[in-house]
Amino acid sequence: MTNSGTIEVKLGFNKVREWIASRARSSYAKNRAMEEQVSGNLATIERRLILTEEMKYICMFEPSFPKEGYEDNLDYLKPLLTPSTVITLENMVRLSRYLQTLKEIVTFFKKSKEEAYPNLKEMVAGVILYPAISQKIDGILDKNGEVRDNASPELARLRSEIRSKEGAISRKVQSILKKGIEDGFVAEDATVQMRDGRVLVPVVAGNKRKLGGFVYDESASGKTVFIEPAEVVELGNALRELQFAVQREIFRILDEFSSFLRPYLPELIDAAGVLGEIDFILAKGQLAMELACDRPIASVSGELKISKGRHPVLERALQKEGKKIVPLDLHLTKEKSILVISGPNAGGKSVCLKTTGILQYMYQWGMLVSASAISEFPVLDNIFIDIGDQQSIENDLSTYSSHLMSMKEMVEGVDPQWLVLIDEFGSGTEPAAGGAIAETILKHLDRTGCYGVITTHYTNLKMYAANATETHVANGAMLFDVANIQPLFTLEQGLPGNSFAFELARKIGLPTWLVEQAQEAAGTGFVDMERQLRKISREKRKLEEKLKRISTTDKVLESVTDKYQKELAEIKQSKKEIIETAKAQAQEIVSQANRQVEATIRSIREAQAEKERTKEARKSLTSFRNSLGEENHSEQDLKIERKMQQLQQRQQRKLERKQRDGNGGEGADANGGKPVVKVEAGPLTVGCKVRIKSNSLIGQIHQLGDKYIMVAVGNILSRMKESDVERISAKEFEQAHQQRSRSIAQISESISQRKLEFKPSIDIRGERLSDALDIVSRYIDDAIMLDIPQVKILHGKGTGVLKEEIRKYLRCQSGIADIQDEDIRYGGSGITVVTFG
Repeated sequence: MTNSGTIEVKLGFNKVREWIASRARSSYAKNRAMEEQVSGNLATIERRLILTEEMKYICMFEPSFPKEGYEDNLDYLKPLLTPSTVITLENMVRLSRYLQTLKEIVTFFKKSKEEAYPNLKEMVAGVILYPAISQKIDGILDKNGEVRDNASPELARLRSEIRSKEGAISRKVQSILKKGIEDGFVAEDATVQMRDGRVLVPVVAGNKRKLGGFVYDESASGKTVFIEPAEVVELGNALRELQFAVQREIFRILDEFSSFLRPYLPELIDAAGVLGEIDFILAKGQLAMELACDRPIASVSGELKISKGRHPVLERALQKEGKKIVPLDLHLTKEKSILVISGPNAGGKSVCLKTTGILQYMYQWGMLVSASAISEFPVLDNIFIDIGDQQSIENDLSTYSSHLMSMKEMVEGVDPQWLVLIDEFGSGTEPAAGGAIAETILKHLDRTGCYGVITTHYTNLKMYAANATETHVANGAMLFDVANIQPLFTLEQGLPGNSFAFELARKIGLPTWLVEQAQEAAGTGFVDMERQLRKISREKRKLEEKLKRISTTDKVLESVTDKYQKELAEIKQSKKEIIETAKAQAQEIVSQANRQVEATIRSIREAQAEKERTKEARKSLTSFRNSLGEENHSEQDLKIERKMQQLQQRQQRKLERKQRDGNGGEGADANGGKPVVKVEAGPLTVGCKVRIKSNSLIGQIHQLGDKYIMVAVGNILSRMKESDVERISAKEFEQAHQQRSRSIAQISESISQRKLEFKPSIDIRGERLSDALDIVSRYIDDAIMLDIPQVKILHGKGTGVLKEEIRKYLRCQSGIADIQDEDIRYGGSGITVVTFG
């Protein structure tokens, strides 16, 4: 982008750079923060944003990640590539801290979950740790950064001799001091002094010749001289020689270590660059966390959509004053790419313009934006901004002339991939001429199809945006509280704004008569034109919203239709399976009956029965068997459609009776193995146990009437005729009651088991919309049935379509008390929390 420095100052991004630089620890990262430029490459932008987002999550959820230890290391590592260069003791300490920080970072990513922070892991994947270097340093330096005595045998010997010499000197000097005090030429409270490595005895100036030695210094008053006794001069010289030897040995150790380190330097230099990049990204991540920034969506359709956008600099300034910022919602498309914002002064027009510009700039710079994650930004080639007083005394240009110069540069270079930001378009000169020039320039921008946010008070520009049906220009208004005469700082697209000049004049206290005369001078035409303009725009916006709702409803209807078609297909398949099962069971019954009759016939033959009677019985059996095999679809299908559920229940009861009765049980006869229940004959009375013939349910007679009886089946009373029931024994009634109790217990146990296995969250990311709706509907049904208080639906952020459709479905469901986003620390708008009530 051209003139990026000027753009950054006008938008306020220079403050964002400074905030990032202040959070960086190393000079490398600080320089990166101040020198990083915006990018026009989508892959580069996304790479920067993803790395920053991963680091933001680390700052939020990973306290073990190292936040300190990021130092500059290239300044001493690169010179060591030269063989004659020796590392200093101070730089060895820095190297030790560098290796420790590097180890902590690599260890952190190795221990983190496999799917966590993949891009940062990739960045540090090539870093090689060399434990031998750290071990070598630990063998040379102690925890205070000093060279150990045992760093080498020679150093250990020299330091041992130094301690011995220092002891000898101390004893000798104390003896001299004691004798001097006794002889009276040394004050009684005098102590041995150390200056520049020399041991000195303070002597009264008048007695300095009484102590043999070298006068090294005297006090400021001249009353005391400091003498190095002759007896310790030789010892002192020997001590200094040992100290020089120690320095030579330390230099030799450092030189040896430098030679040891030199083969590893290329990898260490590369790793130092990675560490500097981590420091830079860490600074961005910390600021993103503080500003509650998110990674927006890369627009593929060319839309520029800001949802809940906040200007970071303004937001911080308001926070210091204890105020809250009003978020911005703005939407530019390829069809309506230029927004003309009008409204009262100090109503937030310029803030909208600057917020749009800085968020677009942050996105292409690679910084998470202070807006919702569903915001969308295109990749643009340039941002042009004309805002503020650009009067130039040096070039003898007035404010308006400076604006025209900027307009000239913009008109000559603008193209569809530009974002044009112009504040107070056309102001600064005679209104008629300024408005005409501004409208002409606006038409030119319209023809280019560029993106733009333009603020103005000119009616002709608002009229152009309102009347333009085939242009790229739309109106926007800053809302105003007419009742309280104060701005709301909220943008409403689709409507032109009003300056509310007369209302503001009354509020600040201008005389009423003066305001009324001004209104008369403006004329009713001005007021009517503003009113009609807003009416036209309002009707236009209502129509657009209605079309949008219709489109959304069509999408939901389509997804619901897909869902029901799928369920219908499953029902048809289930119906087919049930019919096939029923036919198979019927064939089995016929086969059993056939065997039964054949056995009967054999018995008749063996009894020498009449042949005609035998023939008639066989014919009747064959006819019955064929009637079961016929496919009378019309009657059978109708019956199945009408009693599908009854058929499934009947089938279940048959299986239960079969399991209960078994084969060859007590009371079974020789004709099929079914138990024979003996029931006492007699009229039905209150309390009799009966079976309902139509559905085989077991009940008890509750009341007798002339034509009807009341039968109690569980807790339900049913009225029916006596012919609809048959009497059963008390034993059979008890068996049926026990079986029902067991079934209820099994159902209760099944529900308890499902509740234990139920998961409080579901992940539908990657699912098609229709499939996702089907999964969610079944999941919500289970949650309501199992009396779960709250569930979470992970749908991700993406384009936001899946989230919106899921929430539309949830709002239509009964039993749901609340629907909201998850806490930003745990996923924010990518997770919907559903509370049941």
